[in-house]
Amino acid sequence: MEVKKILVERGIKATRRLGQYFLIDDGVATRMVEYAGVERGDVVLEIGAGVGSLTEKLERKAKKVYAVEKDGELCEVLRERCNKSKTEVLEGDIMKLELPTFDKVVASIPFSLSSPITYKLLLHNVGFGVAVLLYQKEFAQKMSANPGTKLYGRLSVITQALAGIEILELVHREAFYPSPPVTTAIVRLRENEVENKEKFFELVTAAFGQRRKKMSSIFKTSFFGGSALSELEKRPEELRPEEFVKIAKYI
Repeated sequence: MEVKKILVERGIKATRRLGQYFLIDDGVATRMVEYAGVERGDVVLEIGAGVGSLTEKLERKAKKVYAVEKDGELCEVLRERCNKSKTEVLEGDIMKLELPTFDKVVASIPFSLSSPITYKLLLHNVGFGVAVLLYQKEFAQKMSANPGTKLYGRLSVITQALAGIEILELVHREAFYPSPPVTTAIVRLRENEVENKEKFFELVTAAFGQRRKKMSSIFKTSFFGGSALSELEKRPEELRPEEFVKIAKYI
């Protein structure tokens, strides 16, 4: 893979404070595409495309690739390297862009944007299908954490309620340039059908703002119309994601 050479020749440096690390391992990129089950008819969204190390793998399998990249200089590299009949480079901040229509997401996202990007995909009004993403190991563990554990929180509930989650493999640091100071993980998300995702997000966010209190105390009976749900006598950190979904149906 020519990533290092391209970056050095153009004087492009990763912005470490933003969690920007370029994937340089061909094997990891290939497996991510395979984990997503990308097929000829798929339209794939890639977030943080960099210089196209993952993009080139997606082009060989997908019908079309939307490669999102904020850095203008990197976008120039992408336009030079990519197959223009297959890939459309979208220059801009993923958090400000209106997402195009797509079937799957495959991306090595900036670590600093892990939470906002994840929530944007989970709350996407037309769904995201399947997403295979690279995260910091600890972030992935928070996404998949169980109730009552130290890592369990808002991220765990929202992720597990709105998607099935699998940590597929841990990735060695040398798979990136420069090498990150943390271990990373490939995670696969498959969306679940949940009614009124925005309201569900608001409910869980409010609950974990006072995680030590009982749900009945946090929201008061008026919030639930006097409901006698047994789940209301539990604290947010004790409730399973499916119990949050049950509560949300009464709102």
